[in-house]
Amino acid sequence: MNVERIAGRTCGAPFPVYADLVDALARAHQGGAVDRDATVAHVLGTCAGYSYADLATVATMASRLGLDAHACVRISQTVDAMFVFSTAYLVQSSCGRVVVLSYRGTEPAELGNWLGNADVGSESSLLSVGEGVDAPRIHAGFYLNVRATWWAVMEELARAVQGRSLLDPAQAVERPLEALYVTGHSLGGAMAVLFALAVESDRTRRAIADRLRAVYTFGQPMTACAPLPPWVGEVGRKVIRHVRPRDPVPCLPPAQWGPFVHIGQEFRYQDGEWRRPDSPVQAALRRREIAQSMLALLAPERQRRSYRYSVADHRPQHYIAELRPRGRVTELGD
Repeated sequence: MNVERIAGRTCGAPFPVYADLVDALARAHQGGAVDRDATVAHVLGTCAGYSYADLATVATMASRLGLDAHACVRISQTVDAMFVFSTAYLVQSSCGRVVVLSYRGTEPAELGNWLGNADVGSESSLLSVGEGVDAPRIHAGFYLNVRATWWAVMEELARAVQGRSLLDPAQAVERPLEALYVTGHSLGGAMAVLFALAVESDRTRRAIADRLRAVYTFGQPMTACAPLPPWVGEVGRKVIRHVRPRDPVPCLPPAQWGPFVHIGQEFRYQDGEWRRPDSPVQAALRRREIAQSMLALLAPERQRRSYRYSVADHRPQHYIAELRPRGRVTELGD
């Protein structure tokens, strides 16, 4: 297990992207069902996309968004033989009120590696839940990656709840944790959903669960098998999934590998807007379409357009670009 920490720095003009970001995140998603928030979606989508980078880059992007002078923690665990490639970033606002937990996915251009590294197949397992709670059957490979860094992530979040600094746990911050957001792209999105299920079903983690405002995912594959216990639907009220129409990953795993289903509310990018679709993505991807979606990376543009899916549409930069509200500067200053 590797744990690294770094302090964010204040960025000059044209940043920050959001001058009052901490207040905006602390206000959003209070109580009941979660309605999609465009600012939250853009911020979390950017965090998810840059979770493929190193610690310094993640800290820089968080500062540019508006979380200046924050604490940034990287927790990672790799076990090649067990297909464990688990990385989690935690960004704590300087005042302590907000924490963003972002899981890194597998490189989106390497779908073949994604299939192998994530241990996709018929194997599933039961979610570890508290006594008296019905356990849903979930994707074993995704869950193994969540559990690989689970205890270290829980330690950091417990400190945040206690009002301790994640940069220096011996130091106190101004306020204890109020709002926790969890996010991820691709495999990272699946891990974010499984984190939410795990923390909400564990009564010993009530202090953290009560502060979980929302889970925003981008290009996320399915994580759980039907039928689902009723309490999973309650967690789904906090989950907002973003799907680009030609992204193949939300259609995985294929139906032949089990009755996998999506959890939460889906928003699909249509006609320049993120809208609720008439029907959610399902496990309808055929093996031939998986191969074609990868070949689309190399195919001429005209041929690429004829494919129903393209793994190029799964890239996080496309999600970030379509999430940015009009009139806002990009995380690169454009």
